[in-house]
Amino acid sequence: MSKYFNPYTDFGFKKLFGTELNKDLLISFLNALFEKNPEIPHDEITDITYLNSEQLGRTAADRKAIFDVYCTTKSGNRFIVEMQNVFQQFFKDRSVYYSSFPIRDMAKKDKEGERWNYELQAVYTVGILNFVFKDNEKKDEKGEVLNEFSDDDLLHIVMLTDRITGKVFYNKLVYFYLEMPKFKKTREELVTMYDKWLFVLKNLSKLMERPKELQEAVFRRVFEIAEISMMSAVEHLEYEESLNALWDITNAMEDSEKKGFFKGKEEGEKIGIEKGREEGRAEGRADAMRDIARVMKKHGDDIDYIVMVTGLSKEEINSL
Repeated sequence: MSKYFNPYTDFGFKKLFGTELNKDLLISFLNALFEKNPEIPHDEITDITYLNSEQLGRTAADRKAIFDVYCTTKSGNRFIVEMQNVFQQFFKDRSVYYSSFPIRDMAKKDKEGERWNYELQAVYTVGILNFVFKDNEKKDEKGEVLNEFSDDDLLHIVMLTDRITGKVFYNKLVYFYLEMPKFKKTREELVTMYDKWLFVLKNLSKLMERPKELQEAVFRRVFEIAEISMMSAVEHLEYEESLNALWDITNAMEDSEKKGFFKGKEEGEKIGIEKGREEGRAEGRADAMRDIARVMKKHGDDIDYIVMVTGLSKEEINSL
């Protein structure tokens, strides 16, 4: 019986960061992210304007992009802010693809309409991830994944970089990825606004009151907004549906990966080679994608979006 909603749900995330009424919360979070990383070029964010979260390709054949949150600042910089609960096969590809939409829209013709002005404002993608990238997992000597994390390396910042000199080649396209399972700080260890925001995102639904370490006005607003008992009947229904969707897709992934892991381990031990284990894991991942596709279809997600998330073909998805 949670007192506050889960910000990892679609409802909770949009309520906190995706509404005009609560845009001060998103501004605070983004500024805290930049304060943590002052080396990233940026202007202090004082106001934002929400943009259409559904972006269409230039032709009917092009795929569309649906952002969780998409906004621009006074200086024209664009922000895509996404919550991602389970690992997707092509998540990095999707991040790059999504960032191409604001880049495309910023290229304008000059007054004579004869040539393009290619001067761009910055595009920032912020991914709040409820998983750890596969290539960042720690493994033991047998290759098994260890459930050991450190919040020292939970943030990854990606920019175009010259591999020879090590210098940043282009600093107007920046990807922030926050691997939230690695955040382990307790309330007594919270000092910066960055740490406080991560603590709230990680623990809000588990708390029964606002901790004394979160006395800033912005967090008082967070806890007022997130209190389930203060929701309207319609909001309560929307939240329940969003929470069920989160549980469904999380359980589908966990169950499928668990079945795939044990199947692979069994086969590997039976024939005495690692090949069986790896094949079993591969089949487990494929099962996971099919289970996730089933859940997404159940909740009415667009087929093209399911294709992008799972890597399955339209034919296979339609047959599920």
